[in-house]
Amino acid sequence: MKSYRKELWFNIPSRCGFVNLTPEVETCLRESGVKEGLLLCNAMHITASVFINDNESGLHQDFERWLEKLAPEKPHPQYAHNAGEDNADAHLKRTIMGREVVVAITNGELDFGPWEQIFYGEFDGKRRKRVLVKIIGE
Repeated sequence: MKSYRKELWFNIPSRCGFVNLTPEVETCLRESGVKEGLLLCNAMHITASVFINDNESGLHQDFERWLEKLAPEKPHPQYAHNAGEDNADAHLKRTIMGREVVVAITNGELDFGPWEQIFYGEFDGKRRKRVLVKIIGE
């Protein structure tokens, strides 16, 4: 069995943003040489997310608005976690959007459904963060 590991690094200039990881993950898959197996992609920071959805900018704007309604950033004192910090909302947003995705690899390709792509979601940006890509298989 083959095993491949790579870290992808990001520095989102704003507090919140989304990045399509699919092209970079497909590059990792080619580098791995795996034709049949599984790919794990996960955020390695507790205020960021990796998820699968459609690559449509209106949808991403909807995510931002929806998440802000569910877990508004301000006022900071509304969260017990924010005693000395200011990112409790980012932790909650990450919990909603998820930590990781697992994708089947079939015939050397990501075995997606229609329109599916992998995204990184940042909820407490303005600093370097990373995503792990782990691939195992034959």
